[in-house]
Amino acid sequence: METTINVPKGVSNLCKRIIPCLDIASGRTVKGVNFKGLVDAGDPIAQSLEYERQGADEIMFLDITASNENRKTTLDLVCEVAGQLTIPLTVGGGVSTAKDVINLLEAGADKVSMNTAAVRNPGLIDEVAKGFGSQCCVVAIDARMDKVTGRWKVLIGGGREETALDALEWAKECITRGAGEILLTSWDKDGTRDGFDIPLTKAFSQLSIPIIASGGAAGADYFVEVFNEGKADAALAASIFHFSEWTVRQVKDVLKEQGVKVRL
Repeated sequence: METTINVPKGVSNLCKRIIPCLDIASGRTVKGVNFKGLVDAGDPIAQSLEYERQGADEIMFLDITASNENRKTTLDLVCEVAGQLTIPLTVGGGVSTAKDVINLLEAGADKVSMNTAAVRNPGLIDEVAKGFGSQCCVVAIDARMDKVTGRWKVLIGGGREETALDALEWAKECITRGAGEILLTSWDKDGTRDGFDIPLTKAFSQLSIPIIASGGAAGADYFVEVFNEGKADAALAASIFHFSEWTVRQVKDVLKEQGVKVRL
């Protein structure tokens, strides 16, 4: 399978990436608001193949209940999807050991995303980056604005548990430990269809590795905004693709019209 290579920030000719995200629970794609009220959104295998046909640059699988239920990501599903895709597949959920990473890579994943386990055991980032390369080491950060301090706090356990970690400082530590990419989800925006969190994304996009913006997409204009104003390297969305409101191709057509470089 094809593997992406992270490159230094600030390279002007880089194409922006569109990444459909499939939140997985019990083998099905689901979607909710602020990680709650989950409803069935389709078959992840059929959806992944359709998104590739539409021009998606990557596919993201997140088993959103794996950590909370103290179990591992379903490898059979990963294997079946990865065996049919020709674009990169990133998988997260329940990844807590190097063995989990090995299992996912052997099942066909190109990159592995860690969230809760990385917070509880930061050394896992070092282990994965050194053992398998930074290019496959993605750290997912779920962030929520603390209205008292005006800073973003890190959430874990599928957004169910707030930590004392400052999200931006945590991202810097992840980079130091070898993370090759940050999947940044705004808990305040997730599922709201109110647009990406531009201040959050812009703050993180000043860091030295690629930032994938997530949370709040409702149309192509929001993608234009998160790339032009938020300076994101990639943007992730779920609902607008799952419920056929927009296709990946339609989003890319608008981006191209607005002067944003994308792969067609």
